[in-house]
Amino acid sequence: MVAFALAALLFLAFCISVRQDRRRFSNAVLLGLTFLTAFSALFLQVAKLPFWAAVTVVVLTFAAPAFGILALGVLLVRNGMTMVRKEGFRPANLLSLLAGLAIFALIGLLVLVGVVGSPVLGGIAGTLTVVAGYISFVFFCFLGYAYLYGRIKVRGDVDHVVMLGSGLIGGDRVPPLLASRLRKGQQIYEVQLARGGRPPVLLVSGGKGSDEKVAEARAMADWLIAEGVPAEHIVLEDRSTTTEENMLFSRQIMEAHDPGYRCVVVTNNFHAFRAAMLARKTGVNGQVLGSPTAKYYWPSATIREFVAVFWEHRTVNLSICGLLAVFGALGTLAAVLV
Repeated sequence: MVAFALAALLFLAFCISVRQDRRRFSNAVLLGLTFLTAFSALFLQVAKLPFWAAVTVVVLTFAAPAFGILALGVLLVRNGMTMVRKEGFRPANLLSLLAGLAIFALIGLLVLVGVVGSPVLGGIAGTLTVVAGYISFVFFCFLGYAYLYGRIKVRGDVDHVVMLGSGLIGGDRVPPLLASRLRKGQQIYEVQLARGGRPPVLLVSGGKGSDEKVAEARAMADWLIAEGVPAEHIVLEDRSTTTEENMLFSRQIMEAHDPGYRCVVVTNNFHAFRAAMLARKTGVNGQVLGSPTAKYYWPSATIREFVAVFWEHRTVNLSICGLLAVFGALGTLAAVLV
């Protein structure tokens, strides 16, 4: 039991942190460390386990990750090709394809090391593997906690439902991605009315892009009105150009209406956790709910969100990657000298 003490402490820290604020990225890291230390402790006890349990642990430790990485590479490449076919050849649509190709490139490099036997090439491959391992760990922390965060529900009445904007089709029409957010917000509005609550203000948030004819908030409001929502229940925030500005400007409107407001923010499911972190950063008093996204669109969009979160914490992440690279270089040098 002593072997699992660290995992138990990390899980306790995770529970306390989540109770204080669900929107922290540290929650994701604590959850990932809990699973990592628990499984490591289990592996250390493998000699004491029944034969079937020991075999299961060994397979999960070595075979499952190997086959899982191959399968992930295939799925990412296929998804990347689907994204290009359906959404066009743009950098943001290539993320899953590039991630899949990077997996196969690293596998190929490791195979080459086994064939060539060069200590320099082996050191480079080892360093890249360790750095990729760290990035993968952070990614799965993000992915796992984002999934848990997406399970939260609206409890009680809210004063505002903030719906975040996105790009418009033809400069003035709501695309399916944005319509999904609006339907989710309208659903929250209708449920609150159905249970006898006061009608929440639907706060549509989004400014006018350089390639748009109207502000996103205006197009969103028109969509909701066409769906039967009374215009007097809709408020526009039409200055923002980023998610952070969505939060800041929406908070100003809500505080002017009621300093003690309570809200929910609606975006797509792949964006919910990062939006929640920005809501916390900007002081918005509310959680973020996600609306459905097309399955083919989700992988690339999720990778894009992760890259943004990784970069927002770049001081820590790049420092760790740099240290791993330095240790790898020193190890390679030592191998060459020997």
